[in-house]
Amino acid sequence: MSEIDRRSALMFCVATAGTALVATNPTVAQPYRPDEGKELAPGVRLVEVSEREAMHGRDSVLPGYKRIKVFDIVFQPKVRHKDDAMRNDMVCQCVDGEMRLDHRDGHPFTVKKNDVWTCVKGEPEDTENIGNGPAIMRVINLMPA
Repeated sequence: MSEIDRRSALMFCVATAGTALVATNPTVAQPYRPDEGKELAPGVRLVEVSEREAMHGRDSVLPGYKRIKVFDIVFQPKVRHKDDAMRNDMVCQCVDGEMRLDHRDGHPFTVKKNDVWTCVKGEPEDTENIGNGPAIMRVINLMPA
């Protein structure tokens, strides 16, 4: 068995926990009005969902992170959006729709409802909603200490 570094283990734990929450709570995905949240670009809106202090102490699974912010990014059909650098480490999940993502590393990928992936601080991400309805990307933003 190959050795797993600490960051990979951390991201796996967070991703697994987020997927379990969505799987046990079908009301997590929210339908949003076209004008809800803050407009990031035409056809792309950010809706704040939750924020809290990261758990600290002896049993913490998130050492090095001060806060956790959760938000949804809503992409209207056929919209493309480019982000040149992730501001923090994050775990993302497609809670509705279908999107094509490209971290500009030569390995673009497609996500559908309930798929989960990670992003690393500084990494670019190009996103395209390839479905016929709005797509929602849930972002669990890990804010450094």
